[in-house]
Amino acid sequence: MKRFAYFIIACLLPCLIFAQSSKRKSELERQRKETQALIQETTRMLSSAKESAAASLNRMTLLTQEINSRRRLISMLNQEVDIISADQSRILKEISVLEGDLSIKKEKYAQAVRSYHKRNSGLDEIVYILSADNFEQSYRRLRYLQEYANWRKTQAEKIVVKRTELQSKKEELDRAKKEKESLLTTRKNEAGNLRKKESEQKTLADQFKKKERSLQAELKKQQANARKLDQQIQKIIEEEARKIAEAQKKNAGKPKTEEMKAQEKVDNELTGGFEKNKGKLPVPVTGSYLIVGKFGKQSHPQIKSLEIENLGIDIQTKQGVDARCVYDGEVTAIVRNPGEPPFVIIRHGNYLTVYNNLSEIYVKKGEKVKTRQSIGKIFTDPATGATKMKFLVYKGSVKQNPEHWIAK
Repeated sequence: MKRFAYFIIACLLPCLIFAQSSKRKSELERQRKETQALIQETTRMLSSAKESAAASLNRMTLLTQEINSRRRLISMLNQEVDIISADQSRILKEISVLEGDLSIKKEKYAQAVRSYHKRNSGLDEIVYILSADNFEQSYRRLRYLQEYANWRKTQAEKIVVKRTELQSKKEELDRAKKEKESLLTTRKNEAGNLRKKESEQKTLADQFKKKERSLQAELKKQQANARKLDQQIQKIIEEEARKIAEAQKKNAGKPKTEEMKAQEKVDNELTGGFEKNKGKLPVPVTGSYLIVGKFGKQSHPQIKSLEIENLGIDIQTKQGVDARCVYDGEVTAIVRNPGEPPFVIIRHGNYLTVYNNLSEIYVKKGEKVKTRQSIGKIFTDPATGATKMKFLVYKGSVKQNPEHWIAK
């Protein structure tokens, strides 16, 4: 029984390994295509970047992102090549086993045919049957000839199956070789592209050293704008909280009206729905995009001595792209500061989402909005050529990492 179990495991194990490697290879191919699309989008944005202190910072951010994407791509290509190499080794072993089986079957078949003709001394089958001593012997000879014919037919069919299987494995090996050659060529080209981008990054970094003052001034301006944005949002949140507290105080001890109950139900449903969709909310832009600024405190990617804090994430996209609502809610504020692009705040129960740096606004304060509804056009900076939006998420007055909420 144990031997039979070992035999079954030995038969199934190669199939399981092959299924796992095929699944892993398919996943790597999917990731490689996504990374290549990301590289193309970054390259497009780099080609449209202009020259200025702010543009240089944006260019370095995009360049760093492209280099990281190319490194990931090369890593994926290496993994794919390794999987194909393992597949080639497996196929070669299977071909060796099939060739051995085929050789044994052909030899056994030939031996059986020789033995048959030797025993019958070249007699015709009918003569062989009729030359028997009695009827019973003639019948046995007939049965023997029938069984032998069936056996020979079965063996011939098995040989054909083995030949077909062997040919299929050889074709599979040929496909694997071609796929590997293609991947190796792609890897070589990507390695060349990576070297060029790293050289470009080094040149830009050297230029940064010469422009450090103007770059630091630009960064300080960006950080001041971020603090101003946070203060305005906090002020709006506090004002809303004050109004709610006043209303609750005024209605203390009074039974809730149907309108109050309905609003409370809506708020609870929105809060619950927003939380349930964590990690599944749509990206807040309608076109292709790159996340060029991460959430939280961090060293500046170009000027390491400078610590920055990002209240949300910075999303760069193409000119003319719209900002869109990530979940059902109500427009709670539209803020317009002199000389700056406006921003929109949408409430989803106990959660708020902020869409900053818009050139046009399509919604009004108090308007109910739906998931994926366009709420405004994202501003394109004429000085840098960059179309960027800052996206923020709050739970009450606490900042959240937006990347944890939107779908990957």
